[in-house]
Amino acid sequence: MAMTAPDTLGECAAQARQKLPRLEADLLVGAALDVSTATTYAFPERNVPRSSADRLSRWVERRRNGEPVAYILRQRGFWGLQLEVTPATLIPRPDTETLVEATLPLIGDEARVLDVGTGCGNVALAIAHERPRAQVVATDIDPRCIELCRRNAQRLGLRLETRVGDCFDAVAGTFDVIVSNPPYVADDDEHLQRGDLRFEPLLALAGGGDAGLDFMARLIGEAAAKLKPGGWLGLEHGHTQAIPVRRLLRANGFADIRHHHDIEDRPRVCVARSGRLGCLEERP
Repeated sequence: MAMTAPDTLGECAAQARQKLPRLEADLLVGAALDVSTATTYAFPERNVPRSSADRLSRWVERRRNGEPVAYILRQRGFWGLQLEVTPATLIPRPDTETLVEATLPLIGDEARVLDVGTGCGNVALAIAHERPRAQVVATDIDPRCIELCRRNAQRLGLRLETRVGDCFDAVAGTFDVIVSNPPYVADDDEHLQRGDLRFEPLLALAGGGDAGLDFMARLIGEAAAKLKPGGWLGLEHGHTQAIPVRRLLRANGFADIRHHHDIEDRPRVCVARSGRLGCLEERP
């Protein structure tokens, strides 16, 4: 028997929760019906417009087909900032907040900072929010990402510069700190073809080669020339890639290499200092 069309908040919520995990259902109910979760529970008898109920039904089916909630709602929170996201960009994840946490102490109030592969701008905007006097530059090879980053910056009232270009091609001069959440998934990784990842841009995920570190190696190799003497490089990587990333950093003259763990206590970020000052002591 076909399910009857819901007329009230309670009926809408109940049908969504039958098809999705409660947290996802409540997020979609709240956005589609423009109500808080508390209102849904407190006033289940409240009638809802047919257009809103139909929108919720479409969104629930999209999620059941695997589309990430962030793409359906076109927004995601990161570092306390509400960001617009689209299928042209990766969805910001809590793991990437580790990159911000690791590099913020290295960024002076008026530092020059570069974010390579900015996507929706989440890392660059978090840094701009915490260091409003810093000169933050965000680059991406995809013009759609840069346009989205600009929209997010304008809506949040944050100041940064943007450039369209591959890796360091679009920037001049040197920086105190360079940060990046580059593509680092192996090209043949099965996760790219299943789950939520199949909806996200392959260019921002697949890092090249069997180990997924081809682009990472290029970025590290070119970064030293773009850093001021003693400047810092901060990189997110896969939780199994700490040792090979460390080797790449050493091979390219970086020192003072430090590992940072994510919220699940897995090695997720490396920071390292340019060795152009000469002899720098590396810490474990």
